[in-house]
Amino acid sequence: MKIAVLGTGTVGRTIAAKLLDLGHEVTVGTRDPEATLARSERDGMGNPPYSTWQAEHPAVALARFAEAAEQADLVVNATGGGASLEMLALAGADNLAGKVLLDISNPLDFSQGFPPTLFVKDTDSLAEQIQRAFPEARVVKSLNTMTAAVMVDPARVAGGDHSVFVSGNDEAAKQTVIELLKSFGHTDVIDLGDLSTARGTEMLLPIWLRLMGALGTPYFNVKIAR
Repeated sequence: MKIAVLGTGTVGRTIAAKLLDLGHEVTVGTRDPEATLARSERDGMGNPPYSTWQAEHPAVALARFAEAAEQADLVVNATGGGASLEMLALAGADNLAGKVLLDISNPLDFSQGFPPTLFVKDTDSLAEQIQRAFPEARVVKSLNTMTAAVMVDPARVAGGDHSVFVSGNDEAAKQTVIELLKSFGHTDVIDLGDLSTARGTEMLLPIWLRLMGALGTPYFNVKIAR
């Protein structure tokens, strides 16, 4: 499958590398490829510049958001939640129309420092905002409740015995995402229902962040015990 991963940070790089390993044709989307490759400093998370990662993954293409989305069968939104609507607009509504849009972003507001709050919650979600902005895209929310390394390697935590959620209005789109999650190694996939249920998974982030602080590691996840 041709997959566009929008975002060049930790999450985007991690997802892109896994998809490549699984045999997909992967293009990473960015605002300005030349500027992205020209950066020589580490990012805010301490990651090496994108050019270093690119040299280690030469089969992953780099393109502007619109070009990446246009060529893709499936699009992954791995941009920061505060910039997601703007970045998806650069990808282009026409390029997203009819395509599964896997949204793994979170509406984190760092304006008051750390830990962040949420800039949308309770009666709406970032996933729903994305769906309203791009009504012809088939938005599915998933993977936003765990750190990037666990997204693509669930066995890293408790041998993979933990849960991942999906929310979306399009049943076929959700099934496509569920199959992708299974290819990542996830075995406990819980379909929460329509996209409004993403309000719940996005609101898991405040407790996730506190757990990370208490445990001293991001390598954990929740398990829904029946």
